[in-house]
Amino acid sequence: MDLKERIWLALEEVIDPEIHVNIVDLGLVYGLEVDENKNVSIRMTLTIPECPMADEIVQDVKSKVEALPEVNEAKVELVWEPAWTPALMTDQGIEEFRRQRSGL
Repeated sequence: MDLKERIWLALEEVIDPEIHVNIVDLGLVYGLEVDENKNVSIRMTLTIPECPMADEIVQDVKSKVEALPEVNEAKVELVWEPAWTPALMTDQGIEEFRRQRSGL
């Protein structure tokens, strides 16, 4: 498994604290790049620009990615275009969201 794949797996461990679905399945991560010095740049959004948990989510992303021994540093860029919509969720994210809402 290459480094990018391990980073994506680490990002799946970051759970949106209000929706209780990981940020990858929510469709919040728009992309990531790794440079030759193993610095990681992550482009992501939040469900709403005024998300009260923004700082916590960004810090969790940085912590999870920087916990990988091969990673030197992780930087997170919050972007608002394109705006997030539920259509960006994966099938697994939709299923988890429904499960959370039904209490199962």
